[in-house]
Amino acid sequence: MPHKKSKKSKKQVDKLTIREYAKALFGIAKLSFSVAPGAVIFKMFGIIIVAVLPIAVTYFAAQTITQLTEAYAGEPGAGRLAFTYVIITAALGLVTLVWESIDNYIQQVMRYNVESKVSDMMYEQFLSLDFWQYDDKNTADTYERAQKFTQFYSYIFDRISSIISKLVTVVFSLIALLVFQPVIAGFVLLAVLPGVFIQFKLSRSQIGHWNKNVDSRRARGYIEWNLLQPGAIAELRLNGLVRYLMDLRQKLRDKDERVQLEFERKYIFKRLLADGLQAVTELGALIWIVTQIVAREQPIGQFVYVQQLVSRALSGANGFVGDLSTIDEDLANLYHYQAFMNLKTRRRNGRELQTVPDVIDFKDVSFHYAKSKTMVLQDINLRILRGQHVAIVGENGAGKSTFIKLLGGLYEPSSGQVLIDDVPLRDIMLSDWHSKISVLQQDFQHYVFTDVQDNVYFGDVSEPMNSKLIGTSMDYAEATEFVNKLPQKLKTYPDNWMEDESGNHGVALSGGQWQRLALARNFYRDAPIIILDEPTSAIDAIAEARIFDRLLAKSNSKTVITVSHRLTTVEKADLIVVMENGHIVETGKHADLVAKHGEYYRIFERQLRK
Repeated sequence: MPHKKSKKSKKQVDKLTIREYAKALFGIAKLSFSVAPGAVIFKMFGIIIVAVLPIAVTYFAAQTITQLTEAYAGEPGAGRLAFTYVIITAALGLVTLVWESIDNYIQQVMRYNVESKVSDMMYEQFLSLDFWQYDDKNTADTYERAQKFTQFYSYIFDRISSIISKLVTVVFSLIALLVFQPVIAGFVLLAVLPGVFIQFKLSRSQIGHWNKNVDSRRARGYIEWNLLQPGAIAELRLNGLVRYLMDLRQKLRDKDERVQLEFERKYIFKRLLADGLQAVTELGALIWIVTQIVAREQPIGQFVYVQQLVSRALSGANGFVGDLSTIDEDLANLYHYQAFMNLKTRRRNGRELQTVPDVIDFKDVSFHYAKSKTMVLQDINLRILRGQHVAIVGENGAGKSTFIKLLGGLYEPSSGQVLIDDVPLRDIMLSDWHSKISVLQQDFQHYVFTDVQDNVYFGDVSEPMNSKLIGTSMDYAEATEFVNKLPQKLKTYPDNWMEDESGNHGVALSGGQWQRLALARNFYRDAPIIILDEPTSAIDAIAEARIFDRLLAKSNSKTVITVSHRLTTVEKADLIVVMENGHIVETGKHADLVAKHGEYYRIFERQLRK
């Protein structure tokens, strides 16, 4: 079955092994190199430059002070050496500044390239999933966690570079100290270890908390989205929900973010101790070198040398820990990214469907949704012939919309088969099948980000826009009259929060106007099989009658499958299918079903009496 999930334990999900970490880092480096090889090479070379140049500057600055002191004491040649060291120090400082400017630009280029690539991959994967996965909570959770990782993917290589650079800085600083002051080097090394351990413990606790609160964060996101939707404000105010939802949002926020602050509070004393140890180490190093200088065992320039190197070693270690804990958090979420990118995607192969099907056949079809054993459809047997108008009726929850989803190939039957000219739909290339059908669902899309004309054109973007067909489609959908009254007509944005490049504001459409626009989009598609799920619920009866008169004209050879609660729509059908609790309980023409006084008659009894 396509609904089966991985049985990995939660522990496995939340934590990667060392091998998985290494593999992840290699994968990040490999992807970064594939999209920006020059930038990666530059960055790797820059790691050494950025780490070594400041140490070199420190060394020559210390030598400058030593030579100045000796020159002041009258040492021959010391003044000339001091000038030489000053020039070298200034030159190295200039090289550092130039390098940082170039490195900043290179980082931006790499970040853009990597972010674009990863974003495209994420979208491609999400839009290629099997349809049932969009209804699956585990998939939704994995997607949300994967998003957290991908948001920082473009920065991760920068962080890796920064981690390596800071590590090199620490190592080189300790080596430089080891050459002249081995005791100080040992104490500095010991001082950084507690901070490393504490930061890692804190980051792991934060990661565990984040993963446990995906649901509450999602609920908070939904609330925040609804609170800022102009279309939702009326209902929220009329029902007195504004304050209630604001309080619930605050409760969910506190559950998530205040707990994170609690983690920080629990570790603050330990961090203060670690910081205190580093401060004492730095002070001790300075006292040690001052004592040696006073005893004339070290030149005066060694003070600057030790002070700078100890400071760089400690700050480099702290930066290393900070970056490492941050990337550790991101990589801990890498499992979810990899799990999401490895989800099964929809099939892209199959038999070609080059001609319009003559027969659509449901044979013993039953279906239940993922993680549910309740059958939504049971033992459905139905044959639809080319050119037929079939109406599907039944009360809410009867299984009508699920039937449409199976017909569209969005889901596969749990048992039985959907046959297209005796070929199982699962064996047909879905893109071919979708090119033969036009589906208008109850919850059709409102493309508010573009104009009315595009809202119709989106019915079929496989060819350049056909202005004549757009006009005809709007006529068929009874949309022409209201569109011609819009300020910019076809070029009007269908939302008053949008405006075009000339500054013309859009217009908010009514439910009926949106439905006519969606019908026009459906007609523009001009597919041989038309599937309509409650297509005219917001359109008046007279306009609806005209729409279906055109749609069902005798010269029209299209197959039309309609789900509707309106008798005026249903009674014109060649075949009426009555569904109840996932079963087909009656089939036939309007007059025959009325005469039977069965389920069909019960559903439409009130409308029949008018």
